[in-house]
Amino acid sequence: MVEIQEGSRQISLLDGPSVTMDVFRQVIEEVKEELDEHRGVINDSTNEIQANFAYLCELDKKIEMVFERLDELCVLVKGQKEKKEFKISPLTAREKEVFLGLYSLGEVQPFVTYRQIARRICTTESVVASLVTNLVEKGVPVLRKYDGSIVYLKLDDEFRSLQAKENLVGVNTVLSYWM
Repeated sequence: MVEIQEGSRQISLLDGPSVTMDVFRQVIEEVKEELDEHRGVINDSTNEIQANFAYLCELDKKIEMVFERLDELCVLVKGQKEKKEFKISPLTAREKEVFLGLYSLGEVQPFVTYRQIARRICTTESVVASLVTNLVEKGVPVLRKYDGSIVYLKLDDEFRSLQAKENLVGVNTVLSYWM
C-alpha cells in the first residue's frame, strides 16, 4: 500500500519506513540521470559502429581497385593475362536451375540477390543460398558482394564467357530454353 500525505509530505511504502517527497524525487532524478548517461553511451557506440562500417566499405572498394590494378600490372609483366582453369564437379538438377537463374539474371544486371534468383526459379531464398554454397563447393566461381545485410552475387567474368563457349557446367540447352 502506498500512502502519501501532502501536509507532512511523507510517502509510506507497504507499511515500511516513510520517505519524504524530496528524497523520493532526488532518487528518481538520479535514476533518470543514470539512464540518460547510458542512452548517450549507447548512441555514441552506435555512431562509432556505423562509422567503422562505412570505413570498412571504403577499404573494401579500395582493395578491389588494388586487385584490378594488380591484374593489369601482371598482364604488363607477363605479356598476357593468365587463363584461369575451372574444374567443375557435376551439378544436380536443382543446382543447375540456380546456376541458370544466376547466369540469366547476370545478363541483365551485374549483381543479383538471393531473392531475385528465388523468384526466378520459384523457391525460397534459404534454398537458393544453400544451393549457391553447393555451387561454390563444386567449383563454380560465384563472387559475393555485401551491402549491409544484402548479399549480391555474380559469376566470374572469365568463367561466364568460357561457360558460353564451352558449357563447363553441362547445362542442358532445353532446360536453358525454359529459363
